[in-house]
Amino acid sequence: MIKNSSITESKSSSLFAGGFKAKTILTALFLIMLPGFAHSAANLAADDFVGISFWIISMALMAATVFFLWETQSVSVKWKTSLVVSALVTFIAAVHYFYMRDVWIATQTTPTVYRYIDWLLTVPLLMIEFYLILRAIGVASVGIFWRLLIGTLVMLIPGYMAEAGYLNITVGFIIGMLGWFYILYEIFLGEAGKAAKANASDAVKYAYNAMRWIVTIGWAIYPIGYVLGYMTGTADQETLNIVYNLADFVNKIAFGLLIWYAATSESQATKTVA
Repeated sequence: MIKNSSITESKSSSLFAGGFKAKTILTALFLIMLPGFAHSAANLAADDFVGISFWIISMALMAATVFFLWETQSVSVKWKTSLVVSALVTFIAAVHYFYMRDVWIATQTTPTVYRYIDWLLTVPLLMIEFYLILRAIGVASVGIFWRLLIGTLVMLIPGYMAEAGYLNITVGFIIGMLGWFYILYEIFLGEAGKAAKANASDAVKYAYNAMRWIVTIGWAIYPIGYVLGYMTGTADQETLNIVYNLADFVNKIAFGLLIWYAATSESQATKTVA
């Protein structure tokens, strides 16, 4: 009995130490970013709706980061990586949004490079989440990981090269679309889709299905913006920025919340069975 009590106390101490470390890291991150908050807040006009949308999404992304990191303490070990990756996605995006917000308020423009640096980091991580979910339920293969990663790079890199002037706009668009279709095939009809359909629990199936519809419908906003903004020039920067900001809100935060739902549901089910 004494031995079991010591083990329990040791585990509690480890959890407390982990929680304290997370709180310390998050507090430091907020303190580092406070100067950016102050500068942007002082210069944000009441009728600058693009700037307001940047402000809302940047704060929502930081709040989501805190939430996902906090919730890693409430799920089983095999789901922790998925939540940490969700937190990385929202944190990376938040940092880029701080920069884009300040640049917009100062110049009323948003350089393409900021969006693509964000996407080149966060989109592969989002795709890897499909692999991590399947790994958590024991049905993932290395091939799924590499196909999803390569698909995202094929989708993103030509798009950036075209918008930066290194590649024909139409050629970049076509190659990028092929990469996106390749991803959709994998998560719907490929090995990943078949594995989820055959082996996932109801909670995981719900999250997986919703995630792949976000990739289908939510991500469709980006190629539409590409066509309207760069290929035809029929959409102005204000409209594109607001639409992209709203899309990122869903495609990053809602995506992570679905993973959190699967992780907490499965962890709770495991505890109930045990």
